[in-house]
Amino acid sequence: MMQTAEPLLYVDGRWVGSDAVFSVLNPATGHELARVPLGDATLLETANRAAHSAFCKHRHTESWQRSDWLRALAAALEERAERFAVLITAEAGKPISLARLEVARAVATFTFAAEEARRQQGSLLDLDALPSGTGHFGFSRRFPLGVVAALTPFNFPLNLVAHKVAPALAAGNSVVLKPSPHTPLTALLLAEAAEAADLPRGLLNVVTCSNAQVVPWLADARLRMISFTGSGPVGRALHAHAAGRRCTLELGGNAAVIVHADAQLEEAIPLIARGAFAYSGQSCISVQRVLVQESRYAELRERLLSYTREHIRLGDPTDSEVLLGPMISTEAALRTETAVAQALVQGARLLAGGERRDAFFSPTLLEGALPSAQVMCEELFAPILCLASYRTFDAALAMVNDSAYGLQAGVFTQDFPLAWKAFRQLETGAVLINQVPTWRADNMPYGGVKGSGLGREGVRSAMDDMTEPRSWIWNGADSR
Repeated sequence: MMQTAEPLLYVDGRWVGSDAVFSVLNPATGHELARVPLGDATLLETANRAAHSAFCKHRHTESWQRSDWLRALAAALEERAERFAVLITAEAGKPISLARLEVARAVATFTFAAEEARRQQGSLLDLDALPSGTGHFGFSRRFPLGVVAALTPFNFPLNLVAHKVAPALAAGNSVVLKPSPHTPLTALLLAEAAEAADLPRGLLNVVTCSNAQVVPWLADARLRMISFTGSGPVGRALHAHAAGRRCTLELGGNAAVIVHADAQLEEAIPLIARGAFAYSGQSCISVQRVLVQESRYAELRERLLSYTREHIRLGDPTDSEVLLGPMISTEAALRTETAVAQALVQGARLLAGGERRDAFFSPTLLEGALPSAQVMCEELFAPILCLASYRTFDAALAMVNDSAYGLQAGVFTQDFPLAWKAFRQLETGAVLINQVPTWRADNMPYGGVKGSGLGREGVRSAMDDMTEPRSWIWNGADSR
């Protein structure tokens, strides 16, 4: 069984090594955590072959059996909950309190998948709606696609993996998982849990590889679907190589919050601060822009500054009181430092933060940034929050929509017609009322529009993307 100190890759139910290795670093300390085998073309071919063979063997497995496998996997995760949390903190720099929450969410995700596996999705067909259908009977149901190639990012190294693996297995598919090179150890611990849960060999394979090997790997015709979470440029490049196969992309955003004049600030401010700065803002739905009606702008600014100073702690991610640990790397923190400096040169004002120490970046509030500034119009993945004011609600909606992204948005108001108007007019995958866009339930449809991607996550929604409908028609005209 795999040990974290000497990790191996997991292919066809076996732990395998490689001549080439790469280092996994602790972003808080810069120290090496482990050296992980680097998969090559031969190992990727073996993984593809194993996953295809496992799919062919288990594609018609009864739904109760798939459900039992997933329940056993959820239990194996729960048994290793603290190991997962400590490992996530070590390789991703995620504060331990948030890492424990991520593990709990992943257990829930696999549990949701176990429940959904038992629910066959289909419908009766009203064939006699036309004269030509007289005497005909039919129904449709969904069938698994085959091998799913799952490519996952560093920021949720367990739960975003779960959101690809769990629905794929629930639907009857097999998986070849390529985790982020920053956080492969968590994915390999998941493989250990799958082995302990007696998941049949080949249904889950975990392989690392270099960026140069990704496109040749994905060219394999046995891979029937590509499921990717990450940056827009990489996602669009992968989509171009999908060659007509199913492809779901979750590509991030620059999430906005509208705070209207009637908002209850005592409820909104803690949610906004945590939504912007928790885990150093390294979430595609981290709050990046806050748009406040003019009459409440000064009050919100001062109260938000006060709350951030008093309650948002930066420091050692193993401390349960810390909300911000390091960014994933010093390079990421340097990019953040450059983005803030550029915004200031362009006329933005620094209200708090803006300081970097190695991979650590302090919670930063800006106001007056130009709409065209990087901090306002691009995804930062950083602990930066930009404040702006608006006069009318319609102007606020237009400001939110003035973005290349459209993942989630939040609106704080007590006015139901305005909340409904926001739902109808905002170009995002979800509109959250009196909540920040950072909030997500693991069983809800999750995804965006425009540059935020294609398809939806959330167990049931992902299962729909990972299956295809097939209709069965019976001509019973002669037996009437």
